[in-house]
Amino acid sequence: MIDTLDREIRDGEERIRLDVTEHGIGVLTLCRPGTLNGWSWESSRQLGLLADRIRFDDSIRAVLLRAEGRAFCAGIDVTTPGGAITGRSPAERTHRYYEGIRWVHERFAVFARLPQPVVAAVQGYCLGFGFELALMADIRIAAEDAVFALPEAQLGVAVDAGGDLRIARDAGAGWAKYLALTGRRIDAPTAERLNIIQLVVSDGELEQRAREIAEQIADNAPLAARGVKRNIDAFADAGMAEALDRTAMAAALTLTSEDAREGYTAKAAHRPPAFEGM
Repeated sequence: MIDTLDREIRDGEERIRLDVTEHGIGVLTLCRPGTLNGWSWESSRQLGLLADRIRFDDSIRAVLLRAEGRAFCAGIDVTTPGGAITGRSPAERTHRYYEGIRWVHERFAVFARLPQPVVAAVQGYCLGFGFELALMADIRIAAEDAVFALPEAQLGVAVDAGGDLRIARDAGAGWAKYLALTGRRIDAPTAERLNIIQLVVSDGELEQRAREIAEQIADNAPLAARGVKRNIDAFADAGMAEALDRTAMAAALTLTSEDAREGYTAKAAHRPPAFEGM
């Protein structure tokens, strides 16, 4: 994995960049377009660090989450060294995955619970971890070319960051199960119809419209905006903490399964997987 105690982001190793505009917008940019902004343990670490910086910065009144390139985030970056967790036994490996996923949940929680409202601007592929990250924003704007999916089950693993739970919250349990159990991809208009995103715009308008909405939020009274966010989250996320712990265990068990090994092997070989439930 990574050094979880490291508090630095070194030049040239950025997965996410933070810039603050004169209008009081903290712009978080996924900045690895060459990998379609593929997610990694290091991405989660940096997200938590930057969220900590934003949290206590009174000059930031709203956050814009965006991405460079043709994709928002195409999911896990399988090319990143150190991605897999090892152990001396299956039980130890499962335990380490469980704690690792819980650690990721904690980094994501810092971001999702920022006092400042977060607007996400999504283009292109928004898959797996990318989809789950976008779902943590308070308001989601998508370009017409955006594509959303939770393909984890096709690889033999459970959805591991709570994206299915957030879809259940916003679109209903049936749609959450439909998307998570099939891995089916949906386009931006469908995601809007399901209340997963709030607005669809043309590809060329995405950046401008998302910034306009973030600036409208930043123009409002900060204490009022933060109070609105906290109150709605308290209602909408009731039971989320307990559900995320179950999610971490399900992810740990499936990530260490033979089916997961088969799923990733089959995908690399461009063949259908042969899952055996073990």
